[in-house]
Amino acid sequence: MGYVVRATWTATQESVDAVRSALAELGPLSRAEPGCRLWIAHQEPDRPLVFELFEVYDDADAYRVHGESEHFQRIAVPTIPLLASRERRFSETLDL
Repeated sequence: MGYVVRATWTATQESVDAVRSALAELGPLSRAEPGCRLWIAHQEPDRPLVFELFEVYDDADAYRVHGESEHFQRIAVPTIPLLASRERRFSETLDL
C-alpha cells in the first residue's frame, strides 16, 4: 500500500516564477527521500498559475518525514505564503 498526496498549488501572477523555481529545487530532493516512491509536479498550459503535484510515499509516516525534512522547511515552507491557494487530497493505493 502507498500513501498518495495530490496537491494543487495556485500561484499569483507575481509569484509564479518563484513557485516554479521552488518546485524545481524541491523535486529532486524529495525524490531522493527513502520513503518517497514518486514525486511529480506539472503546470497546466491553459492555466499557467496552477501547479499540480502527485506524490506517493511508503506510508503516512514517510509523508510526515517529508514535511519535516530540511529541504521542505527551507524551500516549501517559505513558498506556501506566496500562493493564492493550496489544496491537498490524501488517499491510499489499493493492493488489488
